[in-house]
Amino acid sequence: MAIKSDINKAGWEQGDFPILCETCLGDNAFVRMSKQEYGRSCGTCTRPFTVFRWNPGSGMRFKSTVVCQTCAKSRNVCQTCLLDLEYNLPTQVRDTALATKIAAPSSDINREYYAQNIEAKMDGNRSLVDSGRSSSAGKEMLKQLARTDPYYKRNRPHVCSFFVKGECKRGAECPYRHEKPTDNDLSNQNIRDRFYGRNDPVARKILGGFASQQGLAPPEDQTITSLFVTPLPSTTTEQSLRTALLSSIPSIQPASVKSIVHVEKNRCAFVNFKDRPTAEKAAEAWAAGVDVDGTRANVRWGRSKTSAARNAQPSTGPSEVLAS
Repeated sequence: MAIKSDINKAGWEQGDFPILCETCLGDNAFVRMSKQEYGRSCGTCTRPFTVFRWNPGSGMRFKSTVVCQTCAKSRNVCQTCLLDLEYNLPTQVRDTALATKIAAPSSDINREYYAQNIEAKMDGNRSLVDSGRSSSAGKEMLKQLARTDPYYKRNRPHVCSFFVKGECKRGAECPYRHEKPTDNDLSNQNIRDRFYGRNDPVARKILGGFASQQGLAPPEDQTITSLFVTPLPSTTTEQSLRTALLSSIPSIQPASVKSIVHVEKNRCAFVNFKDRPTAEKAAEAWAAGVDVDGTRANVRWGRSKTSAARNAQPSTGPSEVLAS
């Protein structure tokens, strides 16, 4: 007698071993894991999946998988910390450097439909994040930011809530950390935002720090919303320049760019944005330079009209584009 399959379980995922980074797996060579089929809904696509739970080492807290393997493969991330498996970086940092944009489904029905079609789009175990077409500047940026050594400190126990209240009586036997918690943006992270690479405070901190190291720290003058790009190839046209610049920052809408002024004679360009936050995002994405027609161009912040007038120098282009 044939048993009728439950259509409600269509697409539910089973797995034999999780997809983990070295940090989350821990330094214990004989780690033991518990396995629970359909133990939890995926944190991104909401479909039930096989949950794994383990202790990564002595004195560490128990960890478990939070997203299904299908979603983890599609973004090439760890099922627990959601960091990129190749560079050990937040997805927002990787996507910014590689100019990758993933459409995030909004409703639960769309998430399930999106997840069910992911495997069909993937070639074997290859993720949807294709770095083969990314610019050399983006790859160089990731090489400089990549974390090569595991950071086991991330597996420490959580802060003891009783200690914070001054009521913990277990002392050294308490399995939790006796420290004062830090209340900042880094402690408020959302699984879906981290997975899809949007509004991630950790990524913003990494990108901002890298931009400062490359001399692209945001100027104090908030009226400056322009970036100066040079040198450009002699064959660059205004259309090829616009295509190269906008395609390198897919997270920024073209409508956010007020104008792109190409000074062909001086082989440079001024990119004027409508607001300061968008200009800062572009500066972070172009911190290692931007590829234009096969040449890597350097980027720096424009100057305000006041500073330009004070430091009267031969003009390199229209004076009104030094600041938007």
